[in-house]
Amino acid sequence: QVQLVESGGGLVQSGGSLRLSCAASGTIFSFIAMGWYRQAPGKQRELVATITGSGTNYGDSVKGRFTVSRDNAKNTVYLQMNSLKPEDTAVYYCHGVLNQRNYWGQGTQVTVSS
Repeated sequence: QVQLVESGGGLVQSGGSLRLSCAASGTIFSFIAMGWYRQAPGKQRELVATITGSGTNYGDSVKGRFTVSRDNAKNTVYLQMNSLKPEDTAVYYCHGVLNQRNYWGQGTQVTVSS
């Protein structure tokens, strides 16, 4: 059973930083892609960042502020979020693709106050 467990969310002031972590129950080396999505109240889930063997990809609203990375030895994917804005407030979900199946974490809340 593959599990993804997020941590690191919380409350931060506008302009601040947070780092999210996503720990996988198995080796993340096997995942074709891993990354982060977010969903704000009343909005659809949207791409934040993904990382594959070919590189990284970011949503337009976070480019230049967020950085996704992975540590295969720790089976963990990270999302470093800098210059946070109130509009970044959302539940952030870890996502992975393994053997053509999508896996999701339970989500972690990020709240940015103005």
